[in-house]
Amino acid sequence: MKFKTFLAIAILLPMISFAQSDFQTAIKGGEILLTGLSIFKTAKSGKSDSKVIESVCVKNKLVDKITFRITGKNEEGDEIKKELVVQKEGKECLFVLPKGIYTYEVVLPNKDIYKKGEYKFDEEVIIIIKED
Repeated sequence: MKFKTFLAIAILLPMISFAQSDFQTAIKGGEILLTGLSIFKTAKSGKSDSKVIESVCVKNKLVDKITFRITGKNEEGDEIKKELVVQKEGKECLFVLPKGIYTYEVVLPNKDIYKKGEYKFDEEVIIIIKED
């Protein structure tokens, strides 16, 4: 019985009480909030027009070190080859990589290819290499 009374008061009390601000102030606050959010949106979208990626990182969760190789082409047709040696439980990064589709290989210390494939790099990414 006490719970039902408390619930009724909790629901009806906000309907009976008066608002602390008028309608114009609430609209102005919403407008300021919306303008602030649109600033963040335009700042982020301006960055996506870039033709390079700031960083591509590779984390190694395997028991041995790995070699991460990527190969691709830039807009001028020049071939791009990058290679990272990532220690066990380590992380290495490439900086300022042109956007595009790259072929990647994960090579183990005994020269066996652990994984191979293609990846479209169009934004910053962290690639985690772990056992399946």
